[in-house]
Amino acid sequence: MMKSMMMNTTMKNTMVKKKSKPQRKCVGCNEMKDKSQLIRIAKISDDEFVFDKTGKQNGRGAYICKSKECLEKAFRNKGFERSFKCKISTEIYNGLEQEIQAYEA
Repeated sequence: MMKSMMMNTTMKNTMVKKKSKPQRKCVGCNEMKDKSQLIRIAKISDDEFVFDKTGKQNGRGAYICKSKECLEKAFRNKGFERSFKCKISTEIYNGLEQEIQAYEA
């Protein structure tokens, strides 16, 4: 009995738990990726969207890859409109495109 208890405690000590990284889905390509590989876009008010570099900004958020192709896919498949539950104008998409180009550079 004592031997089995000692064996259980040594097994617990040797097992290492791997900490999982948070996963989010890109609204453009619909792939699950690590949160650190994506950019969060937050909707602050009815018509104000910002790039959230910290990931902690107030407001509803949507994630996108750091590529122009994913932004174009999100525009075509209306990924942001589904995430934010509102219509998004082309001016906002143009502003997001300029921000993505700054990330790529």
